[in-house]
Amino acid sequence: MNLTMTVITITIGLSVILATVSFWLPQMTPDHEKLSPYECGFDPLGSARLPFSLRFFLVAILFLLFDLEIALLLPLPWGDQLMSPTLTLIWAVIVLALLTLGLIYEWTQGGLEWAE
Repeated sequence: MNLTMTVITITIGLSVILATVSFWLPQMTPDHEKLSPYECGFDPLGSARLPFSLRFFLVAILFLLFDLEIALLLPLPWGDQLMSPTLTLIWAVIVLALLTLGLIYEWTQGGLEWAE
């Protein structure tokens, strides 16, 4: 019980200290660029009917895909302790190979090019 209370006290104390420091420490010098809203690389205050680049969304989806790959491969070190770690390794290699082939396909098709 004493150890639990000590850990809780240290956690709460450290949280309060960090919150206080982060509130008082930064320099508050807002300018026009920092105060302007930013969404998807185009002006949100303009007309909603303006055309925008779909390549931005393609690159964003690819980023999410490869970010998901990291999340899928995160438990891989714990898979070493299973009954058959080779099966876990085979599945990890299959996932990586599939994503690598997808990246190569997108690269050769020009899907990662920002400018035409």
